[in-house]
Amino acid sequence: MHMSDECEIKADPATVYAAILDPEMLKACVPGASAVEGNPQDGYTATVTQKVGPVKATFKGVVTMSDLVENEKLTITGEGKGGAAGFAKGGATVTLAAVGEGATLLSYEVDAKVGGKLAQLGSRLIDGFSKKMADQFFQNLQTQIEGPAEEGEGAADPEGESGEKKGWFKRVTGRD
Repeated sequence: MHMSDECEIKADPATVYAAILDPEMLKACVPGASAVEGNPQDGYTATVTQKVGPVKATFKGVVTMSDLVENEKLTITGEGKGGAAGFAKGGATVTLAAVGEGATLLSYEVDAKVGGKLAQLGSRLIDGFSKKMADQFFQNLQTQIEGPAEEGEGAADPEGESGEKKGWFKRVTGRD
């Protein structure tokens, strides 16, 4: 299965690139992730629990980063085994481009494959689930970097008293 999409994130490409390589950020963004450990050079190990139709499984797998072009592009490749449920593997090519003042257009192309009981669920269900997972990951990434969306006038900032929302980069570094 192949899919692609893009989203605009209100942060510069360097911030977005650093966030994608951070294991804590990956854990926060991957739906169902209970553990993500490692680094971009050696790869990451991950534990993810998901329910696809009637099949619920905990996948343990590895994720590698390759074709790293700082602040511009990277390829994410992963493979996980979910016991009797089967396996999932795939990859995503992520491209970052500066747009406007302090914003990044993140484009991605994903290829994914499943086997075992998961494959028996049918391509329509698997394709829909895969699209939902990819969309949710990048939406979570955007929320983690930008901070939560404004809920109305005078919304309080959980990170400070300034009334200004702080995204991941600001929370981690204390800088704008």
